[in-house]
Amino acid sequence: MRRRMGVWLGLGVLAVFAGAGGAWCASLPPAPRIAQPAAIPAEETAATLAALKPPKRARPLVAIVGINDRTEVTDYLMPYGVLRRADVADVVALSTEPGPVNLYPALRVEADATIAEFEAQHPDGADYLIVPAMMRDDDPKVLAFIRSQAAKGATIVGVCVGATVVAEAGLLDGRRATTHWWSLRPMLKERPAIRYAPDRRYVVDRGVATTTGITASMPMTLTLIEAIAGRPKAEAVARELGVTAWDARHDSGAFRFNRPFALTVVGNRAAFWRQETLGMEIDPGVDEVALALAADSWSRTYRSKAVTLADGPVTSRSGLRILPDRASAGWDGERLPPALWNRPPSQALDATLEAIADRYGPRTANVVAMQLEYPKRWAD
Repeated sequence: MRRRMGVWLGLGVLAVFAGAGGAWCASLPPAPRIAQPAAIPAEETAATLAALKPPKRARPLVAIVGINDRTEVTDYLMPYGVLRRADVADVVALSTEPGPVNLYPALRVEADATIAEFEAQHPDGADYLIVPAMMRDDDPKVLAFIRSQAAKGATIVGVCVGATVVAEAGLLDGRRATTHWWSLRPMLKERPAIRYAPDRRYVVDRGVATTTGITASMPMTLTLIEAIAGRPKAEAVARELGVTAWDARHDSGAFRFNRPFALTVVGNRAAFWRQETLGMEIDPGVDEVALALAADSWSRTYRSKAVTLADGPVTSRSGLRILPDRASAGWDGERLPPALWNRPPSQALDATLEAIADRYGPRTANVVAMQLEYPKRWAD
């Protein structure tokens, strides 16, 4: 079985390499600057929206698939929550097997159905299949499902390192595509027929869309809403999310392995005695998108792990059942302030990164932003 280590595990081995000698870290480049990306030509935007039009139904059916063990939390919950609140499509979250979906690096949820149940209920397939990053990119059930849905006419959307899963299914050969900066070189090495599209947050080519890192799921989902229901609807949803723009512009050069990034990860991992577990109290109706962004961020500092607290399963704003990690009544550890995620998702992300910068320093906030492929930096 081949596992995709990805950004969440690949970075964890940095301490091993760093321990072999300081010369390796010294040879790394400094942190790149973030440039103002060029505007996307109107013709390209129009072509992207046309390519994402619902392929089958006036009210599309969207399936989001994940494996039960370690599917990326924001990749899975962002499209679900945003599309559900937009109410422009029927949206179902799927798992490969019955039982909880253990998301990475935080949260556990119950899927709406398994792949087998979905196929029995919808033999003609979905209009869109969203594929998040997963711990392994060669799960046979996922690959068979992707191929089957593509054959039935579904538009396939690989979010973040989910692009490598779509590539493993054989759907990216000969197509323009992108993925998370950490996984780009391995993907292109394994699949040299892929035509990499730099400086694009998302790319659509002949029924298959791919995105850059984790936070690209928000602009991708808003673009999907625009393609389904028009610009005014997308603008209304964007205002709820706290977003003002969602086009495909992106500075790919701002995301690459660098010296401050490596040194911060090594230092945070090495200080094992300072590792923290932080509680996140959740209530019924919690915004699963804001919660995912906050939990994802706190669990990528290499100093902390976020766990959810409640005295039983909690139904989110969009109807997903979240299974808490710990009972709230018995938790005696530190609790993060709910104000961090009880706000529009875009604001929740910025507030969380600011809180991380205050608690662990700006370099750790930058490490998290780099992992999320989020174009914002904190000065030392």
